Amino acid sequence: MNKTIETVKTEGKIIDFLKFKKIFFGISISIFVIGIIFNIIFGTTLDIGFAGGTMLKYSYVGEINLDELEATITDELQNDNLSFANTEDTLNSTADKKAYTITVQFGGTEDVTLQDQLTKKLQEKYADNNFSVAESMSVEGIMGLRFLLKCLAAVGIAGALMVLYVAFRFRRIGGISAGVTALIALVHDVGFIYVVYVVLQMPIDDNFIAVVLTIIGYSLNDTIIIYDRVREERKAFGPKADIKDVFNYSCTKVIKRTVFTSVATLLAIGTVYVVSLIYHLDSVTAFAFPMMLGIICGCYSTIFIAGPVWVLWKKHTEKSGKNKGKKSKIKSKVKVRV
Repeated sequence: MNKTIETVKTEGKIIDFLKFKKIFFGISISIFVIGIIFNIIFGTTLDIGFAGGTMLKYSYVGEINLDELEATITDELQNDNLSFANTEDTLNSTADKKAYTITVQFGGTEDVTLQDQLTKKLQEKYADNNFSVAESMSVEGIMGLRFLLKCLAAVGIAGALMVLYVAFRFRRIGGISAGVTALIALVHDVGFIYVVYVVLQMPIDDNFIAVVLTIIGYSLNDTIIIYDRVREERKAFGPKADIKDVFNYSCTKVIKRTVFTSVATLLAIGTVYVVSLIYHLDSVTAFAFPMMLGIICGCYSTIFIAGPVWVLWKKHTEKSGKNKGKKSKIKSKVKVRV
């Protein structure tokens, strides 16, 4: 015996996820508009791994006048396109002296001789601070561009394969519509992560690619859970049931599981983020923070973007099918009269 909405309402309240769809769509559009505005005003910062350039990281102990240090480095390199980042190295700090690392990043690749001259200059001028090279990296601009394109290709291929999987697995509830709406959710999540990087002026680097790929898989998993329940309930309710009611019932049944899973993941990543802040692990912080926001966005897009868009698609398809049926009946009646 098929279920009916009237009978299942006795089990508890069914949430109408499509009631405020315009508000949710508006929130997403507003976020992307803000991202576009920030992008126009401030631009997008690419890490040297993508844009090309040179990165020098020096470790030292004790206190130094940073303005004087930056001026010394600028004079020695004779390069106006420099950026500096100075952080405390808590792992190597002692009770007597604090340890720091200063990162110098600039466009273009400097030869090894010039880097050696800079290191010698700093060691002579700040003899008591134990200056030493912690890391050095130079990337040609064309190599950085190729690497960026390969990373984007990896993201595209991963997204395409996931969508094909969704379309095949849920072909009984409209495989193409399920796959395309899953793709919309993935594009939404990737765009959101990009907006986070642009607004916070974080450089687009390999961490960005890692976050995007992780969020794509996480978001798709949420989407599959809901689609799987919709497929089961569609069979239970029967083909004549309103697809909107089937979706609302299905999503209501799995929303606790989805939210609790997201919260558990968020707590784990949040712990990593807090620890990285305490110990000044910048690379981990740069991954954990956008990852936390991406998890929230992935949960949101699955429930309030992919699902409602899929329902609207299905209802439009059903309406178009009915209209075609009416037109064919009218044509047949005209032919009979003639």
